[in-house]
Amino acid sequence: MPQNRITGTVAIVTGASSGIGEATAKELAALGASVAVVARRSDRLDALVAEIEAAGGSALAVAADITDRVQAERAVQAVVDRFGRLDILINNAGLMLLGTVVEQDIEDWERMIAVNQNGLLFMTKAALPHLLAAAEDGLRGVADIVNISSIAGRQAWAGFAAYNMTKFGVNGFTEALRQEVTKKHVRVGVLEPGAVETELISHNNDTVKEGLTVSDAENIPEKLQPQDIAESIAYMVTRHRRSSIAELWAMPTSQA
Repeated sequence: MPQNRITGTVAIVTGASSGIGEATAKELAALGASVAVVARRSDRLDALVAEIEAAGGSALAVAADITDRVQAERAVQAVVDRFGRLDILINNAGLMLLGTVVEQDIEDWERMIAVNQNGLLFMTKAALPHLLAAAEDGLRGVADIVNISSIAGRQAWAGFAAYNMTKFGVNGFTEALRQEVTKKHVRVGVLEPGAVETELISHNNDTVKEGLTVSDAENIPEKLQPQDIAESIAYMVTRHRRSSIAELWAMPTSQA
């Protein structure tokens, strides 16, 4: 198999109904993977699957709320039942709700922890047995997990405290898991984007947006596009099995 192809593999992409997840699903499908797209908005997933299939790819829509452990487990099982294996997991689903510790609602914290951390944990736990099995067979001899973190997993700012906590946690979990399974040829890497043109900031109200500083995505003159991150993810999962990308920090040139 050519080094830059993943033909015959099966990938799961969470948060696939828009932005980075949608672009990544298309990118991996174009490289030959059968792609399961996971999110809550089933209408968008169905449209994405139709687009991938029209381009000659193979895809499956799995509507699920991955913050529910049972739904996450069922989503992984549905993919294995359909395609017979699992080679790549892209934990992309994320939520960014900003505000000061004094003023922000605790419910916002709970929502971010549920999506950014619990959802990632549940999907990873359910997927790992299948990824370990894929790493032992003759297709590629390797499997991949890519966790989408953020520059906010590297640097903290006022108004980002709870979001910072979730993304610093993703980074720590990723590194610990990498040490556990990479020698078994399940590669585990974290990708930390800067500002990307997605729906992420739109989950905040106008008052919060107006109070943000130059560290936030609203003030970056030329943001990254979802395709930029999709290409970075593709780079990570298409390396020769001897090469493992543990961390990739992707920044807009105007933000770096």
